[in-house]
Amino acid sequence: MMKTARALLASLVVLSAGALISGCQSDPDIDITKLGLDNDPPDVLYNQALANMKAGNMAEAARKFDAIDRENPFSEWARKALVMSTFVKYRQGKIDEALASGNRYMAQYPQSKDAAYVQYLVGLSYSKQISDVTQDQRASSKTIDAMQAVIDKYPDSEYVDDAQAKIRFARDQLAGKEMQIGRYYLERKEYLAAISRFRIVVEKYPNTNQVEEALSRLVEAYYAMGIVEEAQTAAAVLGHNYPDSQWYADSYKLLKSGGAEPRENKGSWLSEAGKKLLLGS
Repeated sequence: MMKTARALLASLVVLSAGALISGCQSDPDIDITKLGLDNDPPDVLYNQALANMKAGNMAEAARKFDAIDRENPFSEWARKALVMSTFVKYRQGKIDEALASGNRYMAQYPQSKDAAYVQYLVGLSYSKQISDVTQDQRASSKTIDAMQAVIDKYPDSEYVDDAQAKIRFARDQLAGKEMQIGRYYLERKEYLAAISRFRIVVEKYPNTNQVEEALSRLVEAYYAMGIVEEAQTAAAVLGHNYPDSQWYADSYKLLKSGGAEPRENKGSWLSEAGKKLLLGS
């Protein structure tokens, strides 16, 4: 009797496992690899994942690449799968996951043939997180760091030109954030605080689109404080670099209204900053 019961129990276990496998195969949302039931070798899984990508099924491709990485750690197939997993997650908009896999790849394989591409993907992922200048700009700083690594470590890679473009955009965002804060202080007549922000833009971000306004705002702030020489210098630097700018026209008009005009004071920090602007640095 006990032997019969055991046989019945064994039959139920087999039937249940079969039903589980059948149910999983019919449900596209269940990842069989997580159940430990997919024993395909890594090269087969890799090719299946590529086919999923081609068919537009990024979710399934990601699951297969992750399965290769998980089941074959530190193998060549795992390395290749980690590259593709980073790319797929970036394409899916799963930026935090793309960053996690990309940064892990760079920690493990910094000298590999795909390292430049993965570092570039890390930079692209950070750039996707850049928000409006009214928001936090940490993603801009991280974009600059990641893309600068592409330029410094892989100078002959095909990603350098776009890395430089992404850096320019991120720097413009950081300068824009400083301008936003500076204008806030200027509107409240907190001139010293405003000047400190505009000075950051001129000295730290001289090749951004924000410099013209920053110089003009410096004219406005210094003039409001009665520091006419610095206002004149700011206007002179603005005029030397952007003579046709509306910002220069407005600054010139402001100075003329008080009987002054643009004139460079050689001892000013603005004079040194102006030299960098002329050099395009």
